[in-house]
Amino acid sequence: MLIRTVLDRLFLWSGYLSALFLVGIAVTIIAQVVGRFFPKLVLVDSTETAGFCLAASTFFGLAYTFKQGAHIRVTLLTRLATGLLDRLIHLWSMAVFAVVMGLMTWWSFDYVYFSFVFDDISPGLLAIPFWIPRSGMALGSLVLLIALLDEFVRVAAGLVPSYVENDESQQPERVEDHI
Repeated sequence: MLIRTVLDRLFLWSGYLSALFLVGIAVTIIAQVVGRFFPKLVLVDSTETAGFCLAASTFFGLAYTFKQGAHIRVTLLTRLATGLLDRLIHLWSMAVFAVVMGLMTWWSFDYVYFSFVFDDISPGLLAIPFWIPRSGMALGSLVLLIALLDEFVRVAAGLVPSYVENDESQQPERVEDHI
């Protein structure tokens, strides 16, 4: 039970971080717009920082949206399948996705490590060490990998995947909703 709480909080806080980086995009763009009114006092270049925030927001948002059923899924086979076949299709697709995300996570952390070792610096006005923004990609990938493994265990135990449970488009419609 404790691990369930910890995992759910991890996925929720990953979603919060994603939203925070979206706010970071807005703040950097607003700073650039305001900076244009005072060109001799303030020099702001939001292109790089907004791009870094966009990448971090995207990767930190992946696990949360996956668990909420908000990722695009092709349900052609799972709508036709029932019982054991349905569970096997979900397990197979999550296993393949977990292998791909495992490789991506490994290489993302490798990328961050070598960016740190070689002191790779962004070419923009702020000269940000690249390992800092690349860490968002690596950590977001790791959280998504954890979410995939969590779902795999859940489905292997015979439970309905949370991405199906939370997907409103998969829920049966109620008559009251249309009255």
